[in-house]
Amino acid sequence: MTAQPRSFVIRVPATSANIGPGFDVVGLSLSLYLTLTVTVPGPSDAPSAATTAPAVPDRPTLSYAGEGADEVPLDAYKNLTTRVALYVLRCSGIPFGRGLGSSGAAVIAGVMLGDALGRLGLSRGRMLDFALMVERHPDNVTAALVGGFVGSYLRELDPSATQAASVPLSEVLPEYPPDAGPDWGRDPPLPPVGIGHYVRFGWAKEIRAVAIIPRFELSTCDGSGDVVFNMQRLAVLTTALSRSPPDPDLIYEAMKDRVHQPYRRALIPGLPEVTSSITPDTHPGLLGICLSGAGPTILALALHSFESIAEDAREIFRKKGIEVDWLVLDIVTEGSSVNES
Repeated sequence: MTAQPRSFVIRVPATSANIGPGFDVVGLSLSLYLTLTVTVPGPSDAPSAATTAPAVPDRPTLSYAGEGADEVPLDAYKNLTTRVALYVLRCSGIPFGRGLGSSGAAVIAGVMLGDALGRLGLSRGRMLDFALMVERHPDNVTAALVGGFVGSYLRELDPSATQAASVPLSEVLPEYPPDAGPDWGRDPPLPPVGIGHYVRFGWAKEIRAVAIIPRFELSTCDGSGDVVFNMQRLAVLTTALSRSPPDPDLIYEAMKDRVHQPYRRALIPGLPEVTSSITPDTHPGLLGICLSGAGPTILALALHSFESIAEDAREIFRKKGIEVDWLVLDIVTEGSSVNES
């Protein structure tokens, strides 16, 4: 039977992790999307000699538009999204076909791409297993996959499953050499079933997010600190953000962090000033403010006064010689999606 052309669109929401005290535990999906438009050609759509074809016939052609476009690898064997898709397909015994391709969202996009290309029909839980073989922190990938305000953890598994889940990432997503082809890295380790588990918390519909984005990049790092301080606040925060009307005094204190954020202050000029001087007293409508993930983005949760919060943060950063961009975002609950046309 002749294969027919297919097209589909994958949408994965951006996420913010930690949300104050929830280091590596909670994540929030936001109304900013990574969108993949995928075309799987039929036989008649194959490139002719007169067209510009990929160097290897069965490699997909990738293009990218948006912030960071110049830094995204367009080789399917080096691009994170298509490498994850390749991992899913190889674990399912399906040869790599064609697709289109950063990182929690890129990882989820890759899992969904592999599922769609192979017509695998993976459940959300199984998709999370694949994602956690690549991204070992569940907060971002879980929020990107299922949407909303979620808490997650890595399950304690039996010895064989624990060993599989601890496979070095180099075996899951090997570093492909310049001449890598379809046969490179075959037979990757299968993810065990049920690596991660999650729960979706409630969210008061009045609350929106202001993302204040300094114009520089910062790598992820780990830190440690006063765990009890954070656990107390996290226990309150997950309920406080679901109550309507939201209580600024309760949420502002509950979004404080001693485990992660203090270790990033020296790396983000202006962070201490922003988080200490922009408060519910100085900016009515503000509920809480924290570092988003590893930073440098700062996330402010608010009911109104979004512009004044963002512009006052911009002025603080400008005094440090840093320009920022900012966005007002909604919290989305639908998670990632695939729509075939």
